[in-house]
Parts: sequence; structure tokens; C-alpha cells
Amino acid sequence: MTSPEAPRSSTADTRSDRPWLVAVDFQRVFGDPASPWCAPRYAEAAENAVRLAEHFGDRCVFTRFIAPAEPRGAWVPYYEEFPFALEPPDAGLYELTEQVAPLAARTLEATTFGKWGPQLADLVGPDAELVVCGVSTDCCVISTVLPAVDAGAHVTVVSDACAGSDEVNHQKALDVMELYAPLVDLATTDDLLSHN
Repeated sequence: MTSPEAPRSSTADTRSDRPWLVAVDFQRVFGDPASPWCAPRYAEAAENAVRLAEHFGDRCVFTRFIAPAEPRGAWVPYYEEFPFALEPPDAGLYELTEQVAPLAARTLEATTFGKWGPQLADLVGPDAELVVCGVSTDCCVISTVLPAVDAGAHVTVVSDACAGSDEVNHQKALDVMELYAPLVDLATTDDLLSHN
């Protein structure tokens, strides 16, 4: 006698094989045109990040770059060059911008450019499938993508949902990440949403 088949789970949205969206540092300090760290194409990238976040729903995490309470090592001269950024985590410049904040039900903070670490790894699980967007492409995005790949994640970078410190550096960072194929893929927002 055989036992009946177990009922299938109705929680398809939490299956470990579905990708996670990691939206990197969509903050005022990178979106404000008056900020020394402004990414010129921030508004376009944020608009596409909203589309992605709406699609990914509860499998979405936003990150925030924050300054350390006391910089150490190479961060000391870094913040000597950018003293305006030595603000507490709740300072206005580190807030998520208005267009993305309502979708940021889950947020991780780090004092490092890269956001891949134990917190994010624990959230997405081993051998994760990640879709990454954010700012800036040539700093925090690339610094998140490459360690994630080294840890065994497959990453799709959404090129038009990223913004660089300028257009040339944005493209250079995309070109470097593309060298990591097949561990890293590039896609546009429209391409990704049409296939998922």
C-alpha cells in the first residue's frame, strides 16, 4: 500500500530557487544633484528599480551605505576627503529616496561599498540567484556583485537600473562585470521582466 502524495506547497513565492532582487543604495546622497556623490542617471535607474521591486515583491532587499562611527585604516583618509559624509545612519543624506522607500520592506545597512556579507548571504541562502541593480555601478554595485559571485551566487546585473558616477565609469563597470560570464549576466529591465 502506498501513501498518498503529499500536497504541493502553495508558497511558491518563497521557493529557494527563485531569484532575489538586491537594490543597492538608492539613497538621497546618490540621487541629489547637489551631492558630491550624485549619480547623474539616478532618476532613471530608480524608476527601473521600482518596476523590478514591484515584480519581485517579498523577494527584494534594499541596501543602504552608511558611514562608520569611527573610520579606520584606509577609510580615515577617505572620509578626510569626503567629510560631509560622516553623518549618523539616520541622517537625511542616507535615507532611501521617495520613489523607492515605499517598496523597501527589507533593508540592510553596511559601512562598506560592497553589500555581500553574512547578513545578505543568510537572507538569500546558499547558491543564490541574484538580480542586482543600484548605484553607483562603478563602486557599490560592482563591489557587491563580485564577492557574491565568488561565494557561489549567479548574478544578473540590470544595466538600466544602475547608475554610475558618470556614463563612462558606468559602462566600464558593466564591461568588467561582463567579463565574469557565465557567472554574471547583463540584462535590461524590459528584457528581465519579459522573461520572468
